[in-house]
Parts: sequence; C-alpha cells; structure tokens
Amino acid sequence: MGGCCVSTPLVNDQPPPQPQQPQTQHVEVKNDEVKNDDDGFVNWPFTEFSLSDLTTATKNFSPDEIISENAEESSNVVFKGLLSENLGFVAVKVFKITPQEDHPDYFAKVAKEVGKLKHKRLVKLLGYCSDGDEGFLVAEFMPNDTLAKRLFHQKDMDWSMRLRVAYHIAEALDYCNTAGFNLYSNLSAYTVLFDKDGDACLSSFGLVKGINDDQRTTGSVNPQNVTYRFGTILVNLISGKQIPPSHAPEMILGKTLDQLMDPYLKGRVSMDEATAVFKLATQCLQSPNTREIVATLETLLTRPQVPSHEVTEVTTQQEEASSSTHISPLGEACSRMDLASIHQILVSTAYNDDKDLIESSFREWTEVQELQDLRKQGDQAFEEQDFKTAIAFYSQFIENRKLVYPSVYARRSLCYLFCNDPDNSLLDGMTAQNVYPDWPTALYLQSVALAKLNMNSDSTYMLKEAAILEAKRQQQ
Repeated sequence: MGGCCVSTPLVNDQPPPQPQQPQTQHVEVKNDEVKNDDDGFVNWPFTEFSLSDLTTATKNFSPDEIISENAEESSNVVFKGLLSENLGFVAVKVFKITPQEDHPDYFAKVAKEVGKLKHKRLVKLLGYCSDGDEGFLVAEFMPNDTLAKRLFHQKDMDWSMRLRVAYHIAEALDYCNTAGFNLYSNLSAYTVLFDKDGDACLSSFGLVKGINDDQRTTGSVNPQNVTYRFGTILVNLISGKQIPPSHAPEMILGKTLDQLMDPYLKGRVSMDEATAVFKLATQCLQSPNTREIVATLETLLTRPQVPSHEVTEVTTQQEEASSSTHISPLGEACSRMDLASIHQILVSTAYNDDKDLIESSFREWTEVQELQDLRKQGDQAFEEQDFKTAIAFYSQFIENRKLVYPSVYARRSLCYLFCNDPDNSLLDGMTAQNVYPDWPTALYLQSVALAKLNMNSDSTYMLKEAAILEAKRQQQ
C-alpha cells in the first residue's frame, strides 16, 4: 500500500462519522489549474475544499481507501483520494480540531500558513476543510511507504540510503524552523515518507497545530522535543529497531556502536560515518539546533549520491514462510497475549535456550556464586509469580554482571508485562535480542509488549519475524 502524509501510525476498520456539509463555497476542481512550477512542485492554489469534494475524492470515505495504520486506536484517519486526473492522488487526513477559545479560525489560519511552505523535502499541503470540531487536511500523496515500514519491517535498507534519509529530514526540519515553524507534532519514522523518486520527505500534517492527535506528546511540543525526536530517528536508522522515544537514551548510553548496530548493516557500513551519526544521535537527545544537525550530516555525504529510487517490498517468499510456518506454543501464547501460558513455558524451558552461550563461557557463568544466588532468588520468585520481587533480584544480577544471558532479560520482560510496564518489557526484549540475535523468544516477547503499547501493526510484524526465525532454526 502506498505511503501518505501521515503524522501518526493509523488504520481503521470503520470509516469515521460523516460530518455535516460545511458552510463553505464549493471549489470546482479544474484540471488546467494543476501545473508543475520550475522547481517541480505541484502548482495547486491552496484551497478551502468543500466536503462534497473530499467525499467524492475518497469514494465516500470508503474503508478501502484508508492508507494509514492503526486507526482503530485513534480518531485520526488518512484516506487516499483522487481530486482530479491531472492532480493525481492526494492524502486526506480526518481528525478532531482542538478548540481555541480566543481564535475560532485558528485551524484555518495555521493551515493556510503551512500551505505557503515549499521545500523539496516537505510534503506539500494543498488545502483544508473544517466543520465544527471536525477537520480535514489535503496533501500530496506519497506513493512509496513510510520509513517505519521500510526500516522496521522490510529490514533491507542500506547504509547510504539511511544516511540520505537522515540528511533529507534534517533539511526539512531546518527549513521549517527557519520559516518560523519550529513545532512539530509527534515526529517519528511514521512521519517520514518516500516520494515517487524514492527520496525521503517530511509529512506536513505535523506542522498544523490545533489537531487533537491521540498520539501527541503530553504538553507543548517545543524545538527541544523536535531535535530529541530526530535523535530517536537516528537511533532507529542505526539499530533498525523501533524504540519508544523515552527509551532512546537507554539504548545509547553505556552501549558501543557495535552493540547498537543493525545486524543487517554489519560489514556493509563505513564505521567512521556510523560513529559520526551515533555521536550526533547522542547530541540530539541533548538538543542541538537544526542547523548544526544539517551541517554534520552534510559533511558525511561527500561521496557521489547513490540511487535512491529503489523501493523495496516485503518479499513474497517471506510472506509465504510466515503463513506456512507452524507456530510454536510460545508463539501461540504470545499471539493471544496469554501471559499465564507464556509464564508456564518460560518456567518449563528454564535456561535451555541459553545452553550454547553458557557452554561457551561456563567459567564466567559459575565464578561469582553470590551473583548466581541473586539469579536463583529471582528464578524462585518468578516461578512463584512474585513478579515485583523477581524484578528486584534480576535487576541486581544484571547490574553486577558483564555477561547476562538472554533468558534473564526474557523473564524480567515478562515480569514487567505482569506489572503493567510494557515500556520496560519492550526494552528487555530488545536487549535479549542484542545478546542473542537469533533467539525467537526475544522477538515474541517484543510482540506482546508492542501490542500492550497499542503498536499493533508492529506487534504483528514482530510476531511474523519470530515465526520465520523459529522455522529457520527448525530446518538447521
């Protein structure tokens, strides 16, 4: 499915309620008004559309035209629409407008200001429509998916492309900041879209303040938040993993670049460039300005530009493998989010999955008896379902050891789920995967944590990845 100008990961099973016809003059869509200017931008006059325009364009807001992800968890939905044959497809976002007591026309004014922005790395906002507390934004349609889909799910983006993505989005943010738009709602890998040439662009939806976005950060989004979230995107690009923004510092601090690096990139990346991006990510979490970010990334793009139009797709071979794979009891339990069954399986499995790692470093595993006692106390509490106590003992064990086996992280991950702490559960699942990259259990637990965080599409993909990895292990 093609990408769109999306500010949050969304999908919906039902179309949103149909608002009443707004009191606005109908704008006739004329093909001869649609031209490209000298810079290649769509030369479409910013328009206050009528509801009938948008209803027709989206086939009465048909569920078949929804192109956003996880919309069942949000009032925001994005549809694909066709306003005119010459203009081509557009993205239409439907959302609730945040009331502005002192400025009844605030949404319209901000939308018009965003519509004036023009940059090759920013998706063009073409128009809007409003009706009471219901709003609509219309933008160019981006046909080649989001960074989230390509990076987290397809998992085959090369380093030169990742570097170009970082640079392009930094360019867009710096342009917006210079133009007076230093606020951006929920900057993430889901708001980075790929145009028809495969180049990364920033969604313009996040620039329109006044949207009641279910996924927005609490409180006012300021420039410091924007650079912090860009730092999180850099961590995504280095690691190839989806990371909750609040955990980005934990993923970097105390870690080496080799520990953080996406396994797909190892042996295929310039370590000098990767180190520079790693340092920049750390700095972004401490909030440098956008001009400094652009300058740093620009210096890394000294070699000839690589083709960026290669848009890869999930292979049918992977899809067939995932559909034909017999899922294990652990996979079944995780798909149902049956914590009790997951607990029984981890107890019965004990540390059998770690045996190869344990055998390769048996001396370190046994040399500190006091630490092993902590682990055993954690195991006892885990088996007795005293999960808070288990977390305490496992945490002491982890803090005092250089080498911690993945089952310890897996057990603590499940404990966090029982204690309604999916953020820390996800972090432990990711850490277990870092320790043991080919271990399906780590991915299965991440799928449960992602589901608890309402990141359902990512949870589904993680479940499939775990099943595929399990099938490969069975064939060995």
